[in-house]
Amino acid sequence: MTSPQDRPAATAARYAEDHAADYDRWFAKPGITEATVDTLAKLAGEGPVLELGMGTGRVALPLARRGFDVHGVEASEAMAARLRAKPGGDDVRLTLGDFAEVPVEGVFSLILVVGGTLFELASREDLQRCLTAVADHLEPAGVFVLDAHVPEALAVAAASGVPEVVSETDEHLILCHRRIDPSTATYRSHYLVHEADRTHHLRVRFHYASPGELDLMAERAGLRLRTRLGSWGGGPFTRDSTYHVSVYERR
Repeated sequence: MTSPQDRPAATAARYAEDHAADYDRWFAKPGITEATVDTLAKLAGEGPVLELGMGTGRVALPLARRGFDVHGVEASEAMAARLRAKPGGDDVRLTLGDFAEVPVEGVFSLILVVGGTLFELASREDLQRCLTAVADHLEPAGVFVLDAHVPEALAVAAASGVPEVVSETDEHLILCHRRIDPSTATYRSHYLVHEADRTHHLRVRFHYASPGELDLMAERAGLRLRTRLGSWGGGPFTRDSTYHVSVYERR
């Protein structure tokens, strides 16, 4: 039996609370963030924007600086505190809570969940519940945007045994090794963070789903695929893509 501390939601929550102060330094992703914000700005429309799993504001704050009315949901109080402490943090309307519930009022022209965060939800039931709530909170012409690993590419990378270099600076080195459990459609990311002559070992569990599975779940929720990209840079989704950016609209 899986113990409570090994469940995806529990490990993600513990990671967020324990390492919120380090998150930006370790996982800032400046190049990817700029491309992400550029793509989202083109999709945002005129209405308010809602980010699920806002974290420390990596994407939300740049969107707000571009003039968008940004709202967000975040489960971790530590992450939320880091966001609020940043310049412009008070301009983002943040709700503490479980984003599977989408616990906000109103409708949005853009709802987003990025960085693979959607798959930190504890179960497929939570994922389906989240998608249904998203559809209820979308404006008629609004879009829902997510990114996710392609499972086949994830499996190939995991089988190689070669760790991925997540971040490398003069101050730190971060490596990631993933182990996949197809019996539960989950994978565990092991992050080794070496900094100041110390090594931290972080573990976070995620679910995974194929693009086709996501499309079926979206249809059950009242959404349909508008387009699928092979990267935040806007490239096409092809057989060589390792992740996808999927844009859904209301049916």
